[in-house]
Amino acid sequence: MARHLITSAIPYINGIKHLGNLVGSQLPADLFARFQRSRGNEVLFLCATDEHGTPAELAAAKAGKPVAEYCAEMHAVQAEIAKGFGLSFDHFGRSSSPQNHTLTQHLAGKLYEAGLIEEVTEKQVYSNADKRFLPDRYIEGTCPNCGYDKARGDQCENCTKQLDPTDLIDPRSAISGSTDLEVRETKHLFLRQSQMRERLSAWIDTKTDWPILTTSIARKWLNDGDGLQDRGITRDLDWGIPVKRGTEDWPGMEGKVFYVWFDAPIEYIACAGEWAEANGLDDAAWERWWRTERGADDVRYTQFMGKDNVPFHTLGFPATIMGSGEDWKLVDYIKSFNYLNYDGGQFSTSQGRGVFMDQALEILPADYWRWWLLSHAPESSDSEFTWENFQASVNKDLADVLGNFVSRVTKFCRSKFGEEVPAGGAYGPDEAALIERLNTRVREYEGHMDAMEVRKSAAALRAIWVEGNEYLQNAAPWSTFKDNPEQAAMQIRLALNLIRFYAVLSTPFIPDAAASMLAAMHTEDDSWPDDIGAALETFAPGHAFTVPEVLFSKITDEAREDWQSRFSGQRS
Repeated sequence: MARHLITSAIPYINGIKHLGNLVGSQLPADLFARFQRSRGNEVLFLCATDEHGTPAELAAAKAGKPVAEYCAEMHAVQAEIAKGFGLSFDHFGRSSSPQNHTLTQHLAGKLYEAGLIEEVTEKQVYSNADKRFLPDRYIEGTCPNCGYDKARGDQCENCTKQLDPTDLIDPRSAISGSTDLEVRETKHLFLRQSQMRERLSAWIDTKTDWPILTTSIARKWLNDGDGLQDRGITRDLDWGIPVKRGTEDWPGMEGKVFYVWFDAPIEYIACAGEWAEANGLDDAAWERWWRTERGADDVRYTQFMGKDNVPFHTLGFPATIMGSGEDWKLVDYIKSFNYLNYDGGQFSTSQGRGVFMDQALEILPADYWRWWLLSHAPESSDSEFTWENFQASVNKDLADVLGNFVSRVTKFCRSKFGEEVPAGGAYGPDEAALIERLNTRVREYEGHMDAMEVRKSAAALRAIWVEGNEYLQNAAPWSTFKDNPEQAAMQIRLALNLIRFYAVLSTPFIPDAAASMLAAMHTEDDSWPDDIGAALETFAPGHAFTVPEVLFSKITDEAREDWQSRFSGQRS
């Protein structure tokens, strides 16, 4: 039995995420976790909310709540939505947890002891009205590149140009709106990533199986310009993990916190500690996943993320745990994704453009979204959500191919043989040929799933569904029944077994529908079909079943047009 540690990029706490965020990390991670569990492997699947930094403080201020209270509420909201989408986390933690405080401070101390942290004096914008330094996102102004008047101090959302706060025209505080700003000196800690460049480069070179998207981004950061740069790991903020060297105070760093991109990846490890505590387990339970001297050497660690997170996971986080000198588990594989765009443009949280996760669940069950998003995952390039494509995929793949098969088989059997698997007949050449084709297709499906080729996996699964439809169409038991009821009984018996077979294979993609199929067939047997022939003889004659409700309803043109209009503009 293999052991798989799986983490998804942790979402910011500042609001509900859109479908582009979902397909870029959490959903494909869940697909992989469910598949590995179904094969009998041991899985620890972790995610959390990213609760520190300026986005959390700004969102809390906008909501008129203390930031700790806001983060607690939004963690509960995000956890509930994740549950609605069937995301099977073993634990959904919080980067503000005591475990992450302790571990972040511990690792910072180890990096300091290794000579990999230095104190740097730099200039930052200070707001006299707010009596505080303003990190990049606390400063707004007019973009010098496109003239957008709500550009942030780190980036213009309108034209995407990277900015420094001093680049902005007519800058103002995002907290108070004050323009009484000045540039002052402040001291911060920097992680000396440049000292780790050769070691990181050699490590990246060993990852010959990683997606090109992942390694190309890592090498760009390693080699472009002056190469990998040292990076600030502290900020002048109130909300965050206080700067300490382990348990000791850090002289000169009083009142400062660690930068969110330093502490957020460390939460992957801390989250395992949260999981152990929540389940009444000791430290050894989580350390066997993360400490190589405690057994993590035999763990396969896979991370899922959007391409914007790749530099921090290929360079920043590995520099932290390598530089600590301790025996932490390094990632084995990073599955990165391009962007999902929305109906001719981009998803926009600030403008409310696109479908957000809570809205998606309000209008359709999770499996509709899971299937479309995974079957159109932006792997090799950016992809685009359009309502026309979504409607066509749901109607053809889910309703016509899978749902129609289940409905036709169960309803025909009920009308001719009753609600139990019929006896009579024996599998013949056509059935043997079908089993042979299914064997080939299932092995292809397994290969794509093991390789985390998401779109190819979806195509392979759909091809397996199609095999059953084509068999049913050619066998035509409704015609066979007139002259040879026993042969028709055999054909329907095979088809009923295919329903369970499809449920098991489809669970990673559409878990709710798969559970409904198993329930309809009155079985809890979800064992993976290693032997296809045996799997298709699971139900003996006399086994009862129930005709299920419609698995997937078709999307009408009227509904599509309504949703297209509703989600094109400002989210209230």
